Amino acid sequence: MNTPNLWKPPEVQYCFDFVNNSCPRHVRPAISVWVMYMVMISAIVMTMLGNLVVIISISHFKQLHSPTNFLILSMAITDFLMSCMVMPFSMIRSIEACWYFGRFFCRVHSSFDIMLSTTSIFHLCFISVDRYYAVCKPLHYVTKITIPVIQVFLLISWFIPIFFAFGLIFSDLNIIGIEEFVATIDCEGLCALMFNKFWGTMSSFISFFLPGTVIVGVYIHIFSVARKHAKQIDTLPNLKQVQGKVREKSLSKNKSKATKTLSIVMGVFILCWLPFFILIITDPYINFTVPEDLYNAFSWLGYFNSTFNPIIYGMFYPWFRKAFKMIVTGMIFHPDSSTLSLFPAHA
Repeated sequence: MNTPNLWKPPEVQYCFDFVNNSCPRHVRPAISVWVMYMVMISAIVMTMLGNLVVIISISHFKQLHSPTNFLILSMAITDFLMSCMVMPFSMIRSIEACWYFGRFFCRVHSSFDIMLSTTSIFHLCFISVDRYYAVCKPLHYVTKITIPVIQVFLLISWFIPIFFAFGLIFSDLNIIGIEEFVATIDCEGLCALMFNKFWGTMSSFISFFLPGTVIVGVYIHIFSVARKHAKQIDTLPNLKQVQGKVREKSLSKNKSKATKTLSIVMGVFILCWLPFFILIITDPYINFTVPEDLYNAFSWLGYFNSTFNPIIYGMFYPWFRKAFKMIVTGMIFHPDSSTLSLFPAHA
């Protein structure tokens, strides 16, 4: 007599067929699987290539070696690493509902996920400081925003998130008090990033809400000052030094455009990551009942921020478009290409 396998009904598919404690796979219609893979792979490739162009452009062309651009370069490296080290593995987990890469790498992946998203917002925080001095205190910009200062910004932007993310995950602080619940859902093939009430709130506060509030406050002040400067320049009398006034107005316009562009980068970041961090805070208070697909959707909305940044540069920065053409056509391999100008002659 054939005895049915009671613990594994035939209609259920599991992550690992020959492991007793295997997690069930999420069986989706074939068309849904193909669409999800196409969308996510496209996002990964666009994120890799777009940020690689930013990295090559700022690294290669000497004209782009400025404090602001060094911060943008570092943020592009952050986004590039997100596309290489986080997004591909999250793609498989999101579609298959299975983790095939082992428990230790699950911790490493979760740590990089937290670290890189936190690093991005820290970069945006310091970019807002850079823009503050450029627009509000232009006479002090050269003395305040120097290369050593940028190096300090970068050290803070990278090392604090590294210690925070890896320390939190590998010490299991995030699951203190919910160990029993974690044990009840544990199975082979599960890689779920869970937070207790305290660390769900604290990690969201450190990674997003505190620096995000600082950024929004700084940019509101910047826009206020920039508007006043624009009004003052528009009301300047028509004196003899017309060329000087035109040049001053052009410089002010360029600064305003750069500030608006970086503000759009900041705004896109907040819109992409805000739903995820709200979910992280609320999920422990509703007994972790947030649907897995909703959690994955908000996670990928956050990942898409790394895809959008190079697109924003391409739309608003003429130097990015010119550098892209030179990279694609191979002009960067010509002798002395690093000294070529990427800006219009009248800029």
